[in-house]
Amino acid sequence: MSFDAQCGDRLRQERDRLGHSQQGLADLVGIQRAMLSRYERGIVEPGASVLIRLAEAGVDVSYVLFGARSPAAQTLTPEEAALLDNYKAADERGRAAARGVLDALAQPKRANG
Repeated sequence: MSFDAQCGDRLRQERDRLGHSQQGLADLVGIQRAMLSRYERGIVEPGASVLIRLAEAGVDVSYVLFGARSPAAQTLTPEEAALLDNYKAADERGRAAARGVLDALAQPKRANG
């Protein structure tokens, strides 16, 4: 398997999904922004240590490499994951309060047309 333009495009999609700029993800992973740009264009193949750090940053590396989402992959943004962790750590009273706030803030979906 080679790291090609399709892999690079999926890496960019993952970066966008996580809400990072190229510089932000590069800093998080410990590489230069220019190198991340080369990965995203499929010019250079990231090594195993970079792939591991990308996975630690929330990137679904299985999707990047193979085009299929990993069933075990975290598809939440870091902010969403933190909210879920806080919800799970709360007692039932806290969970009920969180549900109430989110229900009040939710915008109903509008029908097209």
